[in-house]
Amino acid sequence: MTDSTRTTARELLVDFITSLDGYASGEGWPGWWGLEGPEYLAWLGEQPAVTYLMGANTYRQMSGFAAGEVPAGADEFRADEQASVHHLTRASKVVFSSSLEEPLAWANATLVRGDAVEHVRAMKAEGTGLLSTLGSLSLSRSLLRAGLVDRFRVVMFPVITGATGAERIYDGYPDVALEMIDHRTFDGRIQLVEYRPTVLEHPPLSS
Repeated sequence: MTDSTRTTARELLVDFITSLDGYASGEGWPGWWGLEGPEYLAWLGEQPAVTYLMGANTYRQMSGFAAGEVPAGADEFRADEQASVHHLTRASKVVFSSSLEEPLAWANATLVRGDAVEHVRAMKAEGTGLLSTLGSLSLSRSLLRAGLVDRFRVVMFPVITGATGAERIYDGYPDVALEMIDHRTFDGRIQLVEYRPTVLEHPPLSS
């Protein structure tokens, strides 16, 4: 559910799933920390089509999953994980990288070698439809710093991965004011919060 008073101009969504302490994954944990439920999965299936934006590391990982690789420690994908990978394969994807080579093996993926911020700025000005990051922590941070992010959404899973957490989401971020536009609880345990972000030049009490 989004704010219906907004215009239909192309929006950019930064979209993360995290542990409560702000990690994107944890060593030895399954996808979604093994805590996804039917309400959350149904909501995922109802999301509108987007163009996904990602960097090289996310591309390598996700395209590997699409090619049949499974996460370390797992024997096979669960059915819901496989459905998520199939969805990503069908979706339009833009990959920002100076190290990957064309043609990209993953279907519906376009390689961009130029400046990601300027390319996304042009995509927002000239195109239609929702843009969304996929993982890609440094790319998301750069787009936020540039003032290009319209919506910042986090789905928090009820686990703290202090010992095993990997990929801290907010390291290197500027100070950001957040205006809440949506919140929801799935399956009695998974919390979604969505905001409109404003990057701050300095904290409110600084001169």
